Amino acid sequence: MATSLSPLLAPMLSSAQMRVACDDATMLQHMLDFESALARAEGAVGLIPTGVVAPIAKACAAGKFELAALAEAATRSGNLAIPLVKALTSLVAKSDPEAARYVHWGATSQDVIDTAAMLTLRKGMDSLLADLDRAITGFADLARQHRHTAVVARTWLQHALPMPFGLKLAEYAAALHRSKLRLKRLARETLALQFGGAAGTLAALGDKGLAVSEALARELDLPLPEAPWHTHRDRIADAASVFAILAGSCGKIARDVSLMMQTDVSEAFEPAGAGRGGSSTMPHKRNPVAAASALGAATMAPNLAATIFAAQVQDHERSAGPWHAEWPTLPALMLVTSGALAAIVDLAEGLEVDAARMRENLDATHGLIMAEAVSFALAETIGKADAHHLIEAASKKAVADKKHLRDVLMSDSRVTAQLDASKLAKLFEPMAYQGVSQALIDRLLASLD
Repeated sequence: MATSLSPLLAPMLSSAQMRVACDDATMLQHMLDFESALARAEGAVGLIPTGVVAPIAKACAAGKFELAALAEAATRSGNLAIPLVKALTSLVAKSDPEAARYVHWGATSQDVIDTAAMLTLRKGMDSLLADLDRAITGFADLARQHRHTAVVARTWLQHALPMPFGLKLAEYAAALHRSKLRLKRLARETLALQFGGAAGTLAALGDKGLAVSEALARELDLPLPEAPWHTHRDRIADAASVFAILAGSCGKIARDVSLMMQTDVSEAFEPAGAGRGGSSTMPHKRNPVAAASALGAATMAPNLAATIFAAQVQDHERSAGPWHAEWPTLPALMLVTSGALAAIVDLAEGLEVDAARMRENLDATHGLIMAEAVSFALAETIGKADAHHLIEAASKKAVADKKHLRDVLMSDSRVTAQLDASKLAKLFEPMAYQGVSQALIDRLLASLD
């Protein structure tokens, strides 16, 4: 079950914790954990002799098996579980031939592989939740710190209105918190034991099928579903959707930071450090390397998720092909999602904010960013349409004459008849025109509890 990421590139696109969770040896151990738990469960209900359980369990250690040999054998058998069960049976037989007879009793390859995937998902989600907590806390702290820092709100990449930078940061925290809730819901509702035997009926276990299932679920600490789910892959697809959404949220944050880091904007920056963000030829560069990693990972995630979605269309009680497509794709999706999030943690905990530059950028259009504020103030007395046309014309004149919009308006009697100099001056204070932003920040931060 290769992770599908090159060892040379994986550190740029995944977290160290997720690389451990998705490692081939870890996946192999999860498969062996299933076999060990199966023997204990079957021994507990009297299906197999209790004396054979310990020899089987003792052999279920990944270090006792050769990954390369198993991988080569899997190309002939069609999946990794078949050669693993053969190798495990041979290993047990060396110490206890009687116990070897009961290895993998009544189970099928898909039980091993799918349950191992659930164990991998659980381990991976634990690592994502830990990083989410760090990122959420980091952005929430920044939101409180900058709730009164004015910044340009941009629509279509153009200056729109002023807004508190803290609102933007609180929105980041809230979006990540929603992914945290999705992951927790996933852990409660989607993780589930897969155990159905050859065709999902547990026929080989006679009337003890449910008893073994219940005991096995307890051994692995996995929820027991109503029935085996061999070719109903909505659980895997559910996980893929949650990962892809999280990666997308990370990508959005990374896109914003990369744009704010542009030389011509220079409002916020990734943390600095020796050798970080440099160029191989230009010594002055400070590139958005964490944002780039997050964006790269977020670009990959939707297509990986799409493969998982396509693999839902499986035939009858065991699929030939779509099931196989999940094996490298799911861990790859987990890895890139972790990479996107790890980069965002870095930003949340070390973002450098230049409030003075933010103020300079607010003034860059010489008051045009406050045009809506003035327009609505005028609309109270002369009507919305007339106010809009008046301020639109004044804005064009300000641009053409290279003047501040306030100066143009001060020379227009139609404006000064309604707004005196003090009122007009107040209308050009960015943080005087923020609507309910402060209440929204409070609501967003409260949603994190």
